[in-house]
Formats: sequence, C-alpha cells, structure tokens
Amino acid sequence: MTIIKQEDFIESIADSLQYISYYHPIDFVQALEKAYHKEQSTAAKDAIAQILINSRMSAHGKRPICQDTGIVTCFVKVGMDVKWDKTDLTVQQMVDEGTRRAYLNPDNPLRASIVADPAGSRKNTKDNTPSVVHLDLVAGDHVEVMIAAKGGGSENKTKMAMLNPSDSIADWVVETLPKMGAGWCPPGMLGIGIGGTAEKAGVLAKESLMDPVDIQELLERGPQNAEEELRLEIYERVNKLGIGAQGLGGLTTVVDVKINSAPTHAASKPVVMIPNCAATRHVHFHLDGSGPAELTPPKLEEWPEITWEVGENVRRVNVNELKKADVSDWKTGETVLLSGKILTGRDAAHKRIQDMVNKGEELPVDFTDKFIYYVGPVDAIGDEAVGPAGPTTATRMDKFTDMMLAQTGLLGTIGKAERGAATCESIKNNKSVYLMAVGGAAYLVSKAIKHAKVVAFEDLGMEAIYEFDVEDMPVTVAVDSTGESAHVTGPAIWQAKIEDLDKALS
Repeated sequence: MTIIKQEDFIESIADSLQYISYYHPIDFVQALEKAYHKEQSTAAKDAIAQILINSRMSAHGKRPICQDTGIVTCFVKVGMDVKWDKTDLTVQQMVDEGTRRAYLNPDNPLRASIVADPAGSRKNTKDNTPSVVHLDLVAGDHVEVMIAAKGGGSENKTKMAMLNPSDSIADWVVETLPKMGAGWCPPGMLGIGIGGTAEKAGVLAKESLMDPVDIQELLERGPQNAEEELRLEIYERVNKLGIGAQGLGGLTTVVDVKINSAPTHAASKPVVMIPNCAATRHVHFHLDGSGPAELTPPKLEEWPEITWEVGENVRRVNVNELKKADVSDWKTGETVLLSGKILTGRDAAHKRIQDMVNKGEELPVDFTDKFIYYVGPVDAIGDEAVGPAGPTTATRMDKFTDMMLAQTGLLGTIGKAERGAATCESIKNNKSVYLMAVGGAAYLVSKAIKHAKVVAFEDLGMEAIYEFDVEDMPVTVAVDSTGESAHVTGPAIWQAKIEDLDKALS
C-alpha cells in the first residue's frame, strides 16, 4: 500500500501547469525544426521560425508560450493499492486547487479563461477552475498523471462523426480538415479517437494527444498494424493538402497523427478528431509516495538557433497617420511592421459594442481610422508593458466585422486564421485590410508592445479594450482591400505545387 500525500499531488499539478506554460515538449520542438528546414513556402517558413523563436524565448524567460494558457485537461490513473493521507478532498478538488495555485502564481500569472454558466452569463471564474479531469482506477501502487493546457482556438475545431462501418476514416479526415480553417494554428498534431461510443471517442482522441511525437520513427520502420497504417495515410494525405503553417500554404500542416481506439458496436464507427495547435503543451509524471513530481527542465541548447529577419520588401508604417487611401496598395502576403497606437477587442467587447451601436449609445473609444487587434493578453509582470499577447481566432469576430467597418470608422483588423467569404467582401467594400499575426508566438509579439492601458470595459478582464503602443509589430496582409485572402490563395497554390512535385518524383 502506497500513501500519497494530498499536498504532493496538488503541488505537482501546480508545478506541471507552470512548467508547460513556458516549455514546449522537446519532441515537438524537434518536429517543428524538421518542418522548418523542409519548408519551401516563404510565408510558412517565416511563421514556423517565429513559433520556434517564441518557444525558446518563453523557455528562457519562463513566460507563457501563448496568451491562451488553456483549459486544464488532466488524466489521472490511481493505482488500486494507493491510499491518500487525507480524504477531505476529491481528486477533482485536488486538481482544481493545483490549477488555482498555478494560474494565480505571481511570478508567472497565467490567463484565466474559464467561464461559468456557459449558456448564460459566461462569468469568468478568475482562477481557471474547474479543470476537466478523467479519473481511472487501475492496477498498481502509484498515481500516473497526464496533464495538458488546451487552447480554445484548437479545441473549437474538434470534429465528430458517426461513420458507417465501411466508411474510410482517412477520407473523412481529408474532407473535414480543410473546412476547419486555420484557427487551430497549424502546424500541430491531430488526435483521433475511434470506437466506443461518441463520448468515449472524444476522450480517446484527447488522450492520444498526450503521446510523444514519433511519426518519423514510424515512417522509418514501417507500420506494423492497421492503426499505424492509418496514421501514416492520414499524415501523408493531410500534408499534401498544402494548408501549411498558419494556413498560409506550405508543406507541413501536421507534424504527427495520433490514434486511440476502443471496441465499438457492430453498427457503429464513432470518430472524433481533435487538433493540437503550435502551442502544444502537456507533461506526464508519476507519484510513488516519495514526494511531489520532479520535472526536469529541458536545456536551452535543445532549441534550434533559428533567426527571423524581415525581408527587403517589408513595409514599415506609422498607424497613427494611416487613412483608407494609405492601405489601398497593401497586397496579400506582404509583411508589414506596425508602429503607433492600436486598440484591442475580442468576443465580449464586440458584443457589447454591437449592443451600444444598436441602441444609439456613444462608444467609449473612437475607432475612426484605427486598427483593432483581436487579443486577450496575459497580465504583465515586472517591467513588462503587457504579458504574452498573441492573436485570437479572427473568424469568431466575422459576425461583427461589417458593423465595425461600416459604422465605427475602423480602418482594419488584426488576428489569426482566415476570414469568411462575406467578411472578405465587407473588407473589400469598406476598403479595409485584415492583418495576421502568428498564432503561437505570443511572447515574441508582446516584445513589440511598449505600453498598454485599459481604455474601456475594464470589467471584462482580459477581454477589455486596451490601447497598445507598438513598435515594429510584425504582421502579414492576409486580406487586402480588394478582398483577396492569403488563406484561400496560399493553400491552393501549394496543393498544386505538391501535386507537381509528386508527379515529378513518380
């Protein structure tokens, strides 16, 4: 019988969440490095470079890789021969206490993103609890924990299907993935759960994302069963779609494909696909009664020495002086460095602005000829102007964009991922532009923000409207004033190029 102290368990949860907030798994870093050296698309290569540089900076500075520090998902396997030193807290309560300590840590505060009453008031719980806990009683005398912090952008792209027994899972994945857009921040991983029942397939998919990146080893030795054959088929076919890093078009969309399966009903084939983003964060530890988990930090030498330099054709602009006529010649795919004052705002702020506009109320800030950055930053520490402040998924703001452009005088928007066809048309009609910052490079982006202050809706916390004073903030023109979208043209071009490469090699 092994006695596990509650405090050891709680401390281990807190330490692990701090650890994964700034340390990528090294196998994921190595996979990204391979993708970087392989990549031929300039836009995708630049994006991967920024992700890798950001990863190294976060590891060095011990600050979050991404501003979305995630919803905590924890798989806990408790041995049947384990006894707890106290029984006043459940495993759920212990995980929540560890989460609370981690997210409120003053040395590295993590963004609290969890809202209660999800169908109603959606009020932030302020400490990122409750976490999602999957508990199993297993044979043995120790406790095994796999814990992740899953970003909303990738989680929102989860897909589920009840396929017919004879349907091809690979065909379903290849058909479904392009419809997911780029809000899950590729390049990342796909976790696929097959079998059981609908809810079981979802848990299987999520748990598969805790496994190491090993697709290259599988490619070298060859598949040994049907699941490994399916992993390789999906990996190869998905990367031939040409979606690429950040959805801009390129050779690598996924660095691995994971599959977990369970027996299912003869009439059923439940399948769930969950993507992990470029901010993949998870760790695995055991407790044997000897104390809290010891998490060994990776060495900085394990990160590649990759630099990112803007090209000769970069456009440097002072956003304080821009008018619509000034952005009319910006072209899709062009790199722009922004300096000056920009505003922020995301889902809750846009909803409140819309309500005020509909009521004819005066807005608390003037959006005329301004850019709005879709972001919910991490709180600053020390001499930081702001904590990690990478972009959130722009597609969620599509339903507000026509209103913002047509009725508030807004000049342009900044976010990540694609815009819908109707929004691209609105951008064209309003002679606006949409700029894309790299998702998964939040700490790097924050270094371009020299001053930050809340200017409206302070009660919304991280969703308040800030004014950022930025200097050389790197962005890409993703939709220009003609409505042309890099997320449409880029993948189409690279899918065709990959097909040509395959023909040349066959």
